[in-house]
Amino acid sequence: MPVESAVTLLQVAIGGVLLGAVYALLACGLNLIFGVMRVINVAHGELMMLGSYTTFWLFFLLGINPLLSLLFSIPLMFLLGMGIQKFLVSRVVKAPELMSLLVTFGISMFILSLALYFWSADFRSVPYFTGSITLGSFAFSRPRVIAFGIAVVITLAVYIFLKKTKLGKAVRATSQSSEVAAICGVDVERIRLLTFGLGSALAAAAGSLLVVIYAVNPSTGQTFILKAFAIIVLGGMGSFLGAFIGALILGLAEAFTSFFFTAQLSEAVAYLLLILVLLFMPSGLLGERE
Repeated sequence: MPVESAVTLLQVAIGGVLLGAVYALLACGLNLIFGVMRVINVAHGELMMLGSYTTFWLFFLLGINPLLSLLFSIPLMFLLGMGIQKFLVSRVVKAPELMSLLVTFGISMFILSLALYFWSADFRSVPYFTGSITLGSFAFSRPRVIAFGIAVVITLAVYIFLKKTKLGKAVRATSQSSEVAAICGVDVERIRLLTFGLGSALAAAAGSLLVVIYAVNPSTGQTFILKAFAIIVLGGMGSFLGAFIGALILGLAEAFTSFFFTAQLSEAVAYLLLILVLLFMPSGLLGERE
C-alpha cells in the first residue's frame, strides 16, 4: 500500500474516532438510564436537540462561546430530565417496558412539536470553530477535535464518578438489582431521579458539541436517537463502557463508508450494524448474556 494511501486511511479512521466520541456522550446517557431503570427513553434525542438549541441561542443572542454554553445546557437538561422522571417516567418504571417506551415517545413528540412551532424546521449551526488542525501530513476538522476532547473528558468524568464515588456505586448497585440495593439502604427513587438527570445532561452535552459540527433542526434528535440505539445494542444494553466502545465503532464504520462509497450511504451503517448485532450477537459486546 502506498504511503499516501496509508496516511489517508489513518486520517479517515481518526476522523471517525473523533466523531464517535461525541456519539458516545449521547449513547452513554441513554444506556445509563436503561441500565438503572430499564426504561427505553425515546425522548433522549429531543433532549439532545434542546442542548443544541440552547448552545445556538446563547451564541446567536448573547455571543457566548459554545464551550461555555455547556455550563448552561448541561444543568438545564439535568433539571429537565429530573422533572420528566419525577412527574412522568416514575409512574411507569415498574410497568412493562412497552409502557415506558410509549410514555417517552409521547414526551418526544411533545418536545418536537413545540420546537417546530417556536423555531420552525430551518437548520441552524454555530460556526464558531472553523478551519482545520494540521499535524504533519494529517489535517483534522477543528470543531471535531475540540468536540472530541470535551466529549472524552466528560465521559471519563462520569465513568470515574460511577466507579469511585459512593453515589456512583449506588447507581451501579441499583442497575444490578434495585431490590437488593433498597435492602442495603440505597434510596432507589433518589438514584433513579439522579440517573435520569445525568443521562439527560449527557444528551445535552452531546447536542451542544454536535451543533458546532453539524447544522441541526428540531428533527435532528430523531436521527441521532436511532444511532444511539444501534450503539447501545452493539455495546451491550446497560453497559456504560460498552456504549462508549460501540460509539467509536460506529464512528469508524461511518467514516470508512463515507470515504469508500458516499456520505448518504454512511447514514445507513448504524441500521445495518443494528440488524447484524441483533442477528448474531444479541447481547452486544459487553452486555449480560441471559
